[in-house]
Amino acid sequence: MSDIPAVSPAPTLGKWLLGLALGAAAWVAAYSHLTDFADAVVAALGMQRGTHLTEAVHFFVYDTPKVLLLLVGIVFLMGMIQTFFSPERTRALLSGKRLGIGNVMAASLGIVTPFCSCSAVPLFIGFLSAGVPMGVTFSFLISAPMVNEVALALLFGMFGWKVAALYLGLGLLVAIVAGYVIGELKMERYLEDWVRAIQAGEAQAANGTDMNWVERFEAGGRHVREIVGKVWPYVLAGIALGAGIHGYVPQDFMASVMGRDAWWSVPLAVAIGIPLYSNAAGIVPIVQALLAKGAALGTVLAFMMAVIALSLPETVILRKVLSVRLIAVFVGVVGAGILFVGYFFNFLL
Repeated sequence: MSDIPAVSPAPTLGKWLLGLALGAAAWVAAYSHLTDFADAVVAALGMQRGTHLTEAVHFFVYDTPKVLLLLVGIVFLMGMIQTFFSPERTRALLSGKRLGIGNVMAASLGIVTPFCSCSAVPLFIGFLSAGVPMGVTFSFLISAPMVNEVALALLFGMFGWKVAALYLGLGLLVAIVAGYVIGELKMERYLEDWVRAIQAGEAQAANGTDMNWVERFEAGGRHVREIVGKVWPYVLAGIALGAGIHGYVPQDFMASVMGRDAWWSVPLAVAIGIPLYSNAAGIVPIVQALLAKGAALGTVLAFMMAVIALSLPETVILRKVLSVRLIAVFVGVVGAGILFVGYFFNFLL
């Protein structure tokens, strides 16, 4: 008899559909009982509601599974969607597009490509080398980290569809207008020489047109392992910081610093956010805690946009590609757009 172990068969479409149905039911059941779970944990620890420590613990225990559930669900879906949008197909769609139309397409494609500001830079270089206009490429670079599916899913789950829709619309507007303005300034000469000299690289990812649904489901599963596996420390760190703000920071203090009445609160929030680095998974819980303490929505969303779209690590990486003058223009134009979003939200809501 052969000693070769039998290889287990790959999951069939039927098994995938059954597993997804059961998983979706478990997801809904868990998500709908988050408050009960947090209350039970606090009670089991013998803690009484109303103290600073208890409120911080309750916030952490409630938000951690909530954010992770949202991440797993939406990242799986976007992992499947991305099988239709490889980097090479994205470049092909954008190559040769004029300013205006190309900016809209690039910003929209940024939504379905969930890169943080640093990991979007290699694609930025690839787009430039493939002949995509610089202004169009900037629209993608701005949109990809700022208006991605993680940010929208968390904003929807925590603040409702109106806030998520406004963030989507205004975030896209910032990406489109900023990219268009940078393109109109005709600053290609401020790209580093080696970027202008490189040629389009070879395609590295399959374009997904010949994948079946089992392969797309498997791609979604891999996406969950890769993305959630990378961001969960940011999730825990962000929620822990948010819990500390929620439990210990006085409401009057936060309202005075980031409230709607202080005109300088939005520029201050942007200035504080730029040196920081996080992604949506880590920063949204902090946004939630700041809002609960009386901060204005527009101010904290401007802070969030600055952290994930204008981070200091991103500008350091961009220095390998862009001159200091072009980086300054990029930060200035995008920063002005973020200020507009902050003031607009504060005025509207």
